[in-house]
Amino acid sequence: MDNFRNRYRNRRYLANVSVLGTTQIHKRNPYTIGAWSMAFPGFGHLLLNKYLRGYALILWEIFINQKIHLNMAMVYSFNGQFEAAKEALDPRFTALYIPVYLFAIWDSYRTAVDMNKVYLLAHRENGRFNQFSIGALEVNYLDKRKPWIAVIWSICIPSLGQLYLHRIILAVFTLASTIILVWQSNLILAIHYILIGEISLSTAVLDPQWVLYFPSFYFFNIYESYTSTVENNKLFAKALKQYLTRRYQLPGTLEVIGDEAQ
Repeated sequence: MDNFRNRYRNRRYLANVSVLGTTQIHKRNPYTIGAWSMAFPGFGHLLLNKYLRGYALILWEIFINQKIHLNMAMVYSFNGQFEAAKEALDPRFTALYIPVYLFAIWDSYRTAVDMNKVYLLAHRENGRFNQFSIGALEVNYLDKRKPWIAVIWSICIPSLGQLYLHRIILAVFTLASTIILVWQSNLILAIHYILIGEISLSTAVLDPQWVLYFPSFYFFNIYESYTSTVENNKLFAKALKQYLTRRYQLPGTLEVIGDEAQ
């Protein structure tokens, strides 16, 4: 948000409501953020609303993983076929994987710590922010939503929980990623064979290299949609409190209450 074009001229902001979504800062557990980055580089940054960095790390993870066949090596290791796991790995690209992986964990943890400090300052400054955005293509506004509804839609198809929250760019990225992963892994075909009782065919058609991406994406989207809905509701309550205080509270009331409390 640009201070020179924004009528509120705040030093720090808690949120920005645009036609493409609602971006906000709030307190996060740095260990949780780091754990999601450990599960899949980029996820921790998405939780921090660091979208460009998160998308870049996710695409890099998929690219380099495909180059070194890491998921395939993991499948062999889980089955005790350690020699096959060694042969599956491509040593030409393995050295590129580790530094970026460690950077994603470190940077997401560091950023979470820093953003918690920024949130505390913005919260104490009680800075105002826009709560409604309308454009030629979309309308977005703050309101209360039910976290369990976001979870149910995310369980059905990843990205629907984000659409429910009006997070358009993240929803499009998630839906495109889901389609690619399901298509490349033959997951739907494998489920079809399971439903008709052809277990051996189901196992044969699955591509382990691609299917191992899906659990991380699936459960991350459920978690992200739930936590974002909860924080969105908190933001709505804060915006309403700011409006009522500004329009209806008598001048000096806060200072008098503060003096009496002391």
